Amino acid sequence: MRSLNKPSQVNQPRQAVAFQACLMPVMWALYASSAFAQEQALPQVTVTSEPYSSPTLESIDAAKRRIATTPGGANIVDAEQYKEGRASTLPDALQFSPGVFAASRFGSEEARLSIRGSGLQRTFHGRGIQLLQDGIPLNLADGSFDFQAVEPLSARYVEVYRGANALQFGSTTLGGAVNFVSPTGLAAPPAAARVELGSFGYKRAQVAASGRGESVDWYLSGSEYFQKGFRDHSRQDTQRISGNLGWKMTDALETRFFLNAVKSDSELPGALTRAEMAASPRKADPAAVTGDQHRDFDLVRLANRTTYRIGPEQRVEIGGFYSYKSLFHPIFQVLKQDSNDYGLSARYVSDRRLFGNRNQFVVGTILLKGDLDDDRFRNIGGQAGARTGQSAQRSSNYSLFAENQYYVFPSTALVVGAQAVTAKRRLEDRFLADGDNSVDRTYRRVSPKVGVRQELSPDIQVYGNVSGSYEPPTFGELAGGPNVTPVSAQHATTAEIGTRGNVRQAWGTMRWDLSLYRAQVKDELLALNGANGNPLGTTNASKTIHQGIEAGMEASIGRQWTARAAYQLNDFRFDDDRVFGNNRLAGVPRHFATGELLYRLDNGFYVGPNVRIASSANVDHANTLKAGGYAVYGFKIGQRVTRNVAWFVDARNLTDKVYAATTGVIADARGTDSRQFYPGDGRAVYAGIEISY
Repeated sequence: MRSLNKPSQVNQPRQAVAFQACLMPVMWALYASSAFAQEQALPQVTVTSEPYSSPTLESIDAAKRRIATTPGGANIVDAEQYKEGRASTLPDALQFSPGVFAASRFGSEEARLSIRGSGLQRTFHGRGIQLLQDGIPLNLADGSFDFQAVEPLSARYVEVYRGANALQFGSTTLGGAVNFVSPTGLAAPPAAARVELGSFGYKRAQVAASGRGESVDWYLSGSEYFQKGFRDHSRQDTQRISGNLGWKMTDALETRFFLNAVKSDSELPGALTRAEMAASPRKADPAAVTGDQHRDFDLVRLANRTTYRIGPEQRVEIGGFYSYKSLFHPIFQVLKQDSNDYGLSARYVSDRRLFGNRNQFVVGTILLKGDLDDDRFRNIGGQAGARTGQSAQRSSNYSLFAENQYYVFPSTALVVGAQAVTAKRRLEDRFLADGDNSVDRTYRRVSPKVGVRQELSPDIQVYGNVSGSYEPPTFGELAGGPNVTPVSAQHATTAEIGTRGNVRQAWGTMRWDLSLYRAQVKDELLALNGANGNPLGTTNASKTIHQGIEAGMEASIGRQWTARAAYQLNDFRFDDDRVFGNNRLAGVPRHFATGELLYRLDNGFYVGPNVRIASSANVDHANTLKAGGYAVYGFKIGQRVTRNVAWFVDARNLTDKVYAATTGVIADARGTDSRQFYPGDGRAVYAGIEISY
C-alpha cells in the first residue's frame, strides 16, 4: 500500500468504494449465470415466447459487407483471430491491421499507436485517433485517450477507419478511428472463462456471463491483468469490468446501456540509452526507480446508445456517455488529476434511393465537454513534495458532419462530405508563483471530403478520395512542459487511392486491402522531450508531408494453410522547414511488416510461425540518432477443440533479440546517445485456455 503522504491516498477510500460498487454486478452476473446453467439441466419446459433478435446489431459478416462500401482505407479485425494467441494489448489485437503501427513501450498496455503518422511523439496517453466503443467516443473531451480503457477480450470485432474514412463517426483526426464492437447477450455464450499465463510473471484471466429474454439481453465481463514485466520496475496490475444491457422496447426502438470500470496501477521503467539497452535491456532508468515512477488511475464510464428505425432503410441513433477518472502519476514531477467528461451524439443514417439510384447518407453531431483539476508537485521518491503547479482545465468539442454516397451508375459511387468543428481549450492557472500561464483558445475549421468508388466486380473495388482533417491540441500539448505558449491546431489535406477485394481460385482464396496516401500537413503538433526524457513542451511545424502505403493480405490455401501479412511504408518528413529542412520526422520506422503462416487441421488444430519486421527509426528530428531495425520471430500452436473449448501456446522473440520496440522523440540529439530507447521483451512463452458453455 502506498504511503499516506501520497496524494492518491487522500481519495483512496472513495475510489475503493466506487470500484467495489462496480464489482457487485459481476458477482451477481456470475451467480445468475450459474443459476442459468442449473436451469439448463432441468427437464425441458415449454416457453411461450422466443428471445428477441436485434435489428440494429450486426454480425461480423454484415459488418464486413458494410465496411466494403467505404470509399477508402478501412477494415475489420475479427476478435476470434487475435484470441488464437495472447490477447492482452492493442498491439496484440491490431498487429495485422493495415496501416496501424502499435508497439508497447515495455510489454504493457502503454503503447505508441499511430495511423498515417498521427500522434507521432506519443508513446503514452494517445492522441490523433478517435477510439470508440460501439460508435460512442472513448476519448476524453480534449481528444486524448487511455490505452487501459480498452479490453480486447470484450470485443466481437474491431473496425478500423483510416484517415477521413472515419467521417461517418464524426472523427476529425489525421489517423481516423478505431471502433470496438461489444459482445451482447444475443450471441455470447451464457458463461465463459479464459486464463493466460506466461513469462515475466504474466497472468491474465477473464470471466464473462450473458443472458437473453423476451425483450432484454445482457453481457458482463470481469478481467484481471498482472505482470512483473520483462524489465525492472515494470509491474502492471489492471482490473476491468465491462458490460452492456439491451432493451428492445418495440420492433423499431432499442436502447443499450454500457458500463466500463478500470483500475490500473503501472510501474514505469523509463527509457535507456542505446548502449545501456545493448548491455542490459532488462534494467530500468535509475531515475524511474529513484522517483518510483508510476501511472495509476481509476476510471468509471457509463454510456447509452438508443436506435430508432424509421423504416427498413432509415434509422436514428442517439448516444451519450459520462466518465470519471482519477490519476496519480509520479514521473519527473507528481501529477494528480481528477476529470469528468461527458458527451452526446446523434446520427441519422439512410439507405433510401435518390432519383431512383442507390444512395447512402449519414448526418450527425457530437458534443463533448470535460473538466479536469490538475495538481503538480515535486517528486520525492514517488511522493508529493512542494506544489509546483495547479490548474483547472476545461475543454469542449462540437462537431457537425455529413457524408453522402450516391451511385451515379450501379457500380460507381460518388462521395461528398464535410465536417465543421469548434473546439475550446481553457486552462486557468491557479499557481501563480511562476507567473500566470493561463490559456483560453478557440479553434474552428470546416474540412471537406470528395471521392469515388468503382466496383470492378461484386468482390473487387477501387477507390480514391481527397479529404481534410483537423486536430486541436490536447491539454498534453498546452500544459505538458515548460513551454505553455499556445499552439495552433494541426490540419491537413489527404489524397488517397486504393483497392480491396477477394478472389477465388482452384488453390484457394485471397483477400487484400491496399491504400496509397499523401497528406500535406500544416502546423503539425510536435511534442518534444529533452535528452533526459522530460517534456520540453509543444510547438508547431510549419509544413510536413505524411505519405505511405497501407497493405494487408489474407490467403486460404487449400484446406490446411492460411497466411496473413500486413505492410506499411511510413514516409513522414518536414517540408522545407527552417530548422530541420526536409529531414524525416522521428517516431516510427519507415518500413514495418508483420506476417503469419498457419497449418490447420479439420479438428481445429493450428500451428505455424510469425514475424514482426521493422527498419531503423529516427529518434530525433535532426536525424542524428537512430534505433536499429529488427526482425522478431514467434511460433504459435493451439486448437479449437470444440465449440466450447480452445487452447494455445504463443512463443515470442524466439532468438531473444535485443531491440527497441519504440523510442522517445527529441528535437536534436547532436549524435549523442541518450535515454530514449524502450527495449522490447526478450524470449517469452504464453499459454492459455478458454472454456464456455
